[in-house]
Amino acid sequence: MLKPEAETRPGAEKETQPGAESETLRGAEEATLREIEKLRRERRAVILAHNYQRPEIQDIADFVGDSLGLARQAADADAEVIVFCGVHFMAETSAIINPDKTTLLPEPEAGCPLADTITPEGLAALKEEHPGAAVVTYVNSSAAVKAESDYCCTSGNAVQIVRAVEAPEIIFTPDGNLGRYVQKVTGRELIIWEGCCPIHDGITKGMVEELKGLHPHALVVAHPECREEVLELADEVASTSGMFAVVERSSAEEVIVLTEAGMGYPLGKKFPDRKFLFPKEEPLCSNMKLITPDKVARALRELEPRVTVPEDIRRRALLAVERMLEIG
Repeated sequence: MLKPEAETRPGAEKETQPGAESETLRGAEEATLREIEKLRRERRAVILAHNYQRPEIQDIADFVGDSLGLARQAADADAEVIVFCGVHFMAETSAIINPDKTTLLPEPEAGCPLADTITPEGLAALKEEHPGAAVVTYVNSSAAVKAESDYCCTSGNAVQIVRAVEAPEIIFTPDGNLGRYVQKVTGRELIIWEGCCPIHDGITKGMVEELKGLHPHALVVAHPECREEVLELADEVASTSGMFAVVERSSAEEVIVLTEAGMGYPLGKKFPDRKFLFPKEEPLCSNMKLITPDKVARALRELEPRVTVPEDIRRRALLAVERMLEIG
């Protein structure tokens, strides 16, 4: 605490008692958490958080998971309000599934560079070039792009979705790295849209080789949004939720994880006896770190910012999302 102004010597800095600032900060944080708990009950709200969110956001969430798990939780949510701690396309997916519920995105500027690589107009033009093709669109896309698609998929079920499609041709959008991985696993020739996640695409072969050289006995698990030459160095390829199963069945004490570095927190909580290693230049998604407890509290307090989808787009996008949930 600061001394009263009258007790401060002229020309001298105000003195602070040791630890007082951190105690004040902790007190403010605790007050915010209490407010979130109170408003969560009053609003009949559920808080969903992606695996890449800040640790303090994951800790207050009712459910933490990958895009597929979060989509399922949104579909099954027994709540009036869904607070989505992720990026914009995730909250849009919740709004597509739950038009009668209030979907909140605590930070409206939390976007996705991968989702921005494709527009509905661009996809429509590609469909004109391939009139008999079915469109499988990665969930990392806008509602308007989903509305132009036949199926949605996530990194956790993309292989399963593509295998289920009976059309002679398949357009796969918007992640090129994921598309090539699915093409290799399924043996299906895909028409691939060349977008990418800058975080996963930024993980290089050299980074992985350096880590493997330092930790030769480590298990290497990679997200399928990584480049093909990176996936070739991995022992396992999995979505973020799939990574838990990979670690579960392995006895490796060290695990090299090739995805956004926020994944280290939920993995470390579940497997405290393992050591999780990330590339030297940590792959961090700044958009995933924008949401804070203060923003969650404000969203619950004001019931803003809301995410809505125009009904004509929502209805068309819902077909693709429902097919995804039915198949995988």
